Amino acid sequence: MLTLPETVDVHAKAAHAKAQLARTPLRLIVSAMLAGMWIGVGDVLMWSAAGPLHVAGDPMEKLVAGSVFAAALTIVVFAGSELATSAMMILPLGAVRRTISWFKAAGVLLGIFFSNMLGAFAFSWVIIQTGVLGHGAAGEFAADTLAGKISHTPSELFWRGVMCNVLVCVAIWAAARLKNEVAKAVIIFWGVLAFIASGFEHVVANMTTFGLGLLSGGDVTWADFGTNMAFVGLGNLVGGAIVIGLAYAFVAGKARADDATLASEPDEEPEPVIANAEADFAASSAR
Repeated sequence: MLTLPETVDVHAKAAHAKAQLARTPLRLIVSAMLAGMWIGVGDVLMWSAAGPLHVAGDPMEKLVAGSVFAAALTIVVFAGSELATSAMMILPLGAVRRTISWFKAAGVLLGIFFSNMLGAFAFSWVIIQTGVLGHGAAGEFAADTLAGKISHTPSELFWRGVMCNVLVCVAIWAAARLKNEVAKAVIIFWGVLAFIASGFEHVVANMTTFGLGLLSGGDVTWADFGTNMAFVGLGNLVGGAIVIGLAYAFVAGKARADDATLASEPDEEPEPVIANAEADFAASSAR
């Protein structure tokens, strides 16, 4: 298992790789669109698997929903793609370690966020064409999920967003410390199960939920969508960047001396690497 300072280093180098990938914007956009799609797959899987339990009022609904939704983040991590919620922790760590600037971190995060949204809306359109949520328990669960998100106050959305990304990012943080792929998958499972079963808010998952409602003419407005994105997104940022990222960077202490070399060359031409944090930490921690 990596030490805490080593784990900060892994994420700081991953932040540098994200910044390098952003030098070819189309690659960043496609990678982030894939992440938006994979999280959308988790939504549809959750509604399909737990829909009958939801309709029946079965208390096992949340446990099943959280268990199957874990597939989404697991695919993002092991397939490799750029996800805004994990980037909210990783990019600030890069700025703290000075592998990238704060300005660059903000720019890359915004690029990932809106590309996740583009992928989620494209995926939502395809799902509408399939008709899998057009009727039955899965469709009812999806509609109720959207209605619930609209009913929350901005304060509730913010704090649910904070707690969601605390759990998502602690899973990504802990997975980076581990050297075994099975162990990584297990810790990701528990983190995702915890946030879904608890009813917290994930901004990228909500992109698909709202995308389905908006594109199908459901009882939802673009103002509802904007409110959710703003308050859940800010909550996710606080949870990932401050509660997990900066807190663990503080606990880990100062950067190692050899970090100065990387910090001095953040604007070099990109090398042919897999420039997403999830794949980077898997490779780095395996060495």
